[in-house]
Amino acid sequence: MDTGRLPAREAARRELSKGAYHENDPNPLQRALDHLWTWFGDVVSAASVAAPGGPAGLIVLLLIVLALALALRWRLGAPQTGRRSTEALFAHGPRSTAEHRAAAEAHAAAGRWNQAVQERMRALVRSLEERALLEPRPGRTADEAAAEAGRALPTYDTRLRAAARIFDDVTYGGRSADRAAYLTLLDLDRVVETATPRLTGTREGAVE
Repeated sequence: MDTGRLPAREAARRELSKGAYHENDPNPLQRALDHLWTWFGDVVSAASVAAPGGPAGLIVLLLIVLALALALRWRLGAPQTGRRSTEALFAHGPRSTAEHRAAAEAHAAAGRWNQAVQERMRALVRSLEERALLEPRPGRTADEAAAEAGRALPTYDTRLRAAARIFDDVTYGGRSADRAAYLTLLDLDRVVETATPRLTGTREGAVE
């Protein structure tokens, strides 16, 4: 009895393996996606059972997680792209210290804190160039300017580097400045303007 069934079963298997019977079968990618959705559905179902409040509770938890992620994204700003080490501080041609300060004050009066911070940092660096404490260099970045100025004015090195970070975060990091950030740079610009440089044998920091 079993001997007769085996040839019949093999014949049926060969017949069903023909391509005509599988023309409408999903392709490997579709099968993988089907398995993925099935797995995801199982995970969601299991989570909804475990979550307080069932499916509604799971939705609330997901919304809370999403809100926290968005808040963290807003607080930290956009990911850095590496531009801060290559972008020039003065990207729009030479302007005087007075012009940068006037622009900074106009932006601050209008509540445009990002632009106010940028112009105040440019005013600070331009002031040091006009006083011959920094060598004028159009391609200089904010970080480079702060490092060089810190050698001429070591008392203000930490504050200069912090100001450069504020400038970079606002200009390239997607952060938003506020009045406090602007006042930080404003105060630094004012004190650096009359600061006495360290005497050295080079132009940076020298008064000859």
